[in-house]
Amino acid sequence: MKKIHLLSATLTLVLSLPMIPATAAEPSAKPAAVTAVEEINKVCPVSGLPADPKITVVYEEKTYAFADAASRTKFNEARSNSLYHKLGGKAAMTAAINLFYQKVLVDERIKHFFEDINMNKQRRKQQEFLSAAFGGPTPWTGKDLREAHADIPGLTEVHFNAVAENLQKTLEELKIQKDLIDQVMTIAASTKSAVLNHPPAAK
Repeated sequence: MKKIHLLSATLTLVLSLPMIPATAAEPSAKPAAVTAVEEINKVCPVSGLPADPKITVVYEEKTYAFADAASRTKFNEARSNSLYHKLGGKAAMTAAINLFYQKVLVDERIKHFFEDINMNKQRRKQQEFLSAAFGGPTPWTGKDLREAHADIPGLTEVHFNAVAENLQKTLEELKIQKDLIDQVMTIAASTKSAVLNHPPAAK
């Protein structure tokens, strides 16, 4: 079977979203002190307008600049309300993805997909995708689910379900709140037709 660097960069991408049940600190709405060496965004991530370097906030050790105070407030609210933030953010996701792949790489149903794969790169792509998918601050710029899996031969519902099972076990092992697990699994299930390249549902 063809080896692909993005097998789960979508098959597990949304399916691999294990998080640690950490209590994430509320993002600060106070202006951030920007160091001389730090280069911040020039376009507001909320409005798309030129960012004012004096209107900033730090989230997960990165400084973001905004066009106005209202955009900064909207950004903070979006972070606080996101599934990504509730699950613990970047640190929790990193630890959970590592645990998830420990399970996947010994699962006879799907481990062959990852032979000869650079797993450090795979984990990094996974984290970038999941961060965006669950409301993190950085948008995903890679391939969408359907495109990423279009050329993978032999990918079936058995593989999809194997990933989902490992995801469920990871979440439970990390003692994630049931309501958050339910949200994660609902999002995972919604990706099945795209991951397996089934025809889109009629609208």
